[in-house]
Amino acid sequence: MPDPSPIHPPNLPAAPQFTQARRALLLNLLAQLAFGLLAMTICLPSMQQWDRIFGVDQAAVQLTFSGYILTYGGLQLLYGPLSDRLGRRRILLIGLLLSLAGSVSAAMAPSLPWLVAARVLQGAGAAAGMVVGRAMVQDLFTGAQRTRVMAYISMTLGLCPPLATLIGGQLHVLWGWQANFWLMALLAAGLFGFTWRLLPAATAARAGDAAPPHWLRDMANAYLRLAREPGFAAHVGILSMTTATFYAFLGGAPVVLRSLGVGPQGMGLYIMCVPMCYIAGSYLTSRLIQRQGERRMIRLGQGITLAGIALMLLLGLLGWHSALAFALPLTLVGLGHGLLVPPTLAGTVGMVPALAGAAAAVVGVGQQTMGALGGYLVGLVPHEGVVNLGWLMLGLSLCASVAMARLSRSRTAAL
Repeated sequence: MPDPSPIHPPNLPAAPQFTQARRALLLNLLAQLAFGLLAMTICLPSMQQWDRIFGVDQAAVQLTFSGYILTYGGLQLLYGPLSDRLGRRRILLIGLLLSLAGSVSAAMAPSLPWLVAARVLQGAGAAAGMVVGRAMVQDLFTGAQRTRVMAYISMTLGLCPPLATLIGGQLHVLWGWQANFWLMALLAAGLFGFTWRLLPAATAARAGDAAPPHWLRDMANAYLRLAREPGFAAHVGILSMTTATFYAFLGGAPVVLRSLGVGPQGMGLYIMCVPMCYIAGSYLTSRLIQRQGERRMIRLGQGITLAGIALMLLLGLLGWHSALAFALPLTLVGLGHGLLVPPTLAGTVGMVPALAGAAAAVVGVGQQTMGALGGYLVGLVPHEGVVNLGWLMLGLSLCASVAMARLSRSRTAAL
């Protein structure tokens, strides 16, 4: 059960019991969180063939992935503080309209530049669901319960990449790559209707702000307040570089698997190894967090992640070039991320509860910016086998270890 006295923004119901209406609200929020990941990954199987379809090189195709991620993360800096100030519902509705427009434009794209622009618009809209959904977890839950809810959310979100790639591959084969974007347009329209009906209308300002400052000043004050929190930047760094590692995997997997003889229809079966183990790790986090604590779970998750990447790289260097030799070691990466991400994220949004939206926005932009970098770097080197991707993922994950060391130092200094 949630803490009986959490902080509730005025646009959220302060219901202590999980009534049918509240369960519907939480289900809608979970769908908002999942939408962005579904939109991001459903077209991955099609990316294998966009270079031939549009007559471009693979580096240009990667811009469709990186462009989505940049706006998906960058716009969260705007949506987060505005949702704290104006209310969650209004921001969600604006985001869903942008996602709908971007999805329809992508489905009708006659060229790669058009498709890149449509993906940028689609990501700009999907950002609202991610930042508002995370902020509302802070609104509704506290303490260890918040970490457990984050873990349950992580389990659900872990299903998105494999499910999306499986569906995307089948739709690509049956009706062409445009079908994936038409499906996302339908989902955006449906979520718009549910949000309009289930979420209460937003108020004009937070409670207690009789004469609220200009929204830009309010936003700047929120970010300055978070920057002064010991360890906040380190938390964001851990999450950002962990996401960069995962997005490098997502961006590189289609190319690597193609070099290993796996086409669009079967690609999702191999990609799903990492997210499914992420679900398992998140479940373990939900069971162990109260006994082990956040710090131990974070360290354990990072150690398992590094072990998985090192094993994949070693097998590649030894000449084991097969889809299983690529996917199976990375199950450890999924498991490690599942242990690492929920406690780190819960600690970040819980530092200043009144600024949960702003904190979620900083995390989101850090994750997606570094994720875009990881996805773009994939296109700069050839991927005949797993070695180049392995070195890239190892380097990004070691950057997360540096942020983790900084977090330990900041906690030691605070004692």
